[in-house]
Amino acid sequence: MNPLLSSFDTPFQTPPFHLIKTEHYKPAIESLIKDSREEISKIISNDEPASFNNTIEALEGTGRKLDEAAEIFFNLNSAETGEEMQQLAAEISPILTEFNNEIMQNADLFGRVKSVYDQVGQLDLDDEQNMLLTKTYKGFIRSGANLSGADKDRFKEISMSLSKLTLKFGENVLAETNAFQLVLEDESDLAGIPTGIKAQAAAAAKEEGHEGKWLFSLQAPSYIPFVEYADKRELREKMFRAFVSKSFKGNEYDNQENIIHIVALRAELAELLGYTTYADYVLEERMAETPSKVNAFLQELLDKSLAKAQKEVEEIKEFISEIGDDIKLERWDWSYYAQKLKKSKFDLNDEMLRPYFKLENSLDGIFKIAQKLYGLEFVENKDIPVYHKDVKAYEVKDEHGDHLSVFYADFFPRKGKRGGAWMTSFRGQWKDEIDHRPVVSIVCNFTPPTEDKPSLLTYDEVNTLFHEFGHALHGMLANGKYKSISGTSVFWDFVELPSQIMENWLGEKECLDLFAHHYETGDVIPADLVQKIKDSSKFHAAYQTLRQLSFGMMDLAWHSIKKDTEIKDVKSFESNATAKTELMNPVEGTCMSTQFSHIFHGGYGAGYYSYKWAEVLDADAFSLFKEKGIFDKETAKSFKENILSKGGSEHPMKLYKKFRGQEPSLDALLERSGLN
Repeated sequence: MNPLLSSFDTPFQTPPFHLIKTEHYKPAIESLIKDSREEISKIISNDEPASFNNTIEALEGTGRKLDEAAEIFFNLNSAETGEEMQQLAAEISPILTEFNNEIMQNADLFGRVKSVYDQVGQLDLDDEQNMLLTKTYKGFIRSGANLSGADKDRFKEISMSLSKLTLKFGENVLAETNAFQLVLEDESDLAGIPTGIKAQAAAAAKEEGHEGKWLFSLQAPSYIPFVEYADKRELREKMFRAFVSKSFKGNEYDNQENIIHIVALRAELAELLGYTTYADYVLEERMAETPSKVNAFLQELLDKSLAKAQKEVEEIKEFISEIGDDIKLERWDWSYYAQKLKKSKFDLNDEMLRPYFKLENSLDGIFKIAQKLYGLEFVENKDIPVYHKDVKAYEVKDEHGDHLSVFYADFFPRKGKRGGAWMTSFRGQWKDEIDHRPVVSIVCNFTPPTEDKPSLLTYDEVNTLFHEFGHALHGMLANGKYKSISGTSVFWDFVELPSQIMENWLGEKECLDLFAHHYETGDVIPADLVQKIKDSSKFHAAYQTLRQLSFGMMDLAWHSIKKDTEIKDVKSFESNATAKTELMNPVEGTCMSTQFSHIFHGGYGAGYYSYKWAEVLDADAFSLFKEKGIFDKETAKSFKENILSKGGSEHPMKLYKKFRGQEPSLDALLERSGLN
């Protein structure tokens, strides 16, 4: 029996990971495609005239089991993959793309959808129904339903090719990340590195068969503290060059040709659909609307931050001179001297804060915050199957004690997990006869525990935890009728608001007192240490802003090319796109684009600007919490009801104005970042 083809006999119908084997996925997906095809056929063959109920709602309800199986597979291909899974992904992804094309380019089905859409002014629909109808119709148009003949065939070819190329891009980055190891034998090479990080490196070395040595990798919990603290400059340079040259070495994992093919195909796809560029195509369905608006937004932030960022670089150079180090500042020096300067100015660094951010305490703290804001309760449930021993599963209950969601937490790096951090769903939320509650997960790569210490997080890692948990709340509190516009299914430049606003609580003493307790003594984080966090919050804010702007500009440049534009050199294209944001000398042999999984593997193509866009929203939104009280029940209720639970049921600006009473202003972000 294939467990993916039957109802899940597990708590809350969660995926039976303990029963699912790799060989189950493809047969299940092929079988479920046949079932979905039959569901579609019933809609098309209906003798009744097309209506919202028998066409739009009926289409929305198709393919539920197929979606579930695909979500399980692709989530594990990111969080717990291997060679067999990756090979399978290369087979399954085109099959699903082909089936999606089959649906979205079915002339008879589109005819029924268009018939309903053409009646929109005569139909008695609520806001949610109107949004579903509009999104469904636009989805067909944007998927080539209006194309014919050779153009329709070419659209299918392009989408199939893109599904393979983007998958390969991500696999290459993961392979390059796993391929590099810096194994050190002489303890003098560890000068400057904190004891906890050395213990972590020793544990990693032992696991890889290098007993008595120290191993550093390109995973964030290993890489970041190394380049921040290692005194040996040549080793920092080695680590830095390895990190920023991923998939840019001309080897089997090189992504340069992949990028050229991806952007060319995206440009051609956009032109087929009548758009000037892929960015025009993407941004039509975003709050920003057009590339010109995004460029203006990025330029405004550049104008506000460039001079201050240049001063921050000069300050580092002066500091290097003051402490007597006779070097020319290079990129592999930045983190090292920045943390020293921060310690000098504010008497603060990551190692001073780690003891107060034990992972378990931090997670408990964020649960307490969710309880205070939204009345939620998180109860670990060991009967819920998990896909790896490190994963914990929780039942989430609402303020009335009723089941709300299942929440998985997966925190530590491993070879089968891609880098970074993300939130995902194993099941979305929708309503028919019952309210189908979601199953959500956050996946991170945090500092793991060692033999003598628990997992002690950096402040940035705790910030990431808050960020991803904000996404999870958006999924868990979903309260819509239709899955395709429920939870995090919102405009891409709105989806980061629930995540980024959560980061704001981390800077508040009232919040930190809930969980930031010393892991050995139990002492609450001292007020003076919290004040140092606040005082240092604007440290290098302009430099970090320029870094994000460079990514946004690079992304938009790649996706603003037109069909048949010839890209001769990936690195040169990248350099031209980011020239206005450069603050230091370029490093030969390095490239960001070839490892930029957000835009070439994830869903952020022509949308990376949304992180800064959402910062405007989150700073403006949190200013209301600051005004009313960071745990003010009425403000939290309004944010929950107008933002978190609404999903994409209405236009995001309409929802935001319902919460805030006005459109967002840039002022709060400029104030918070010290750029005003």
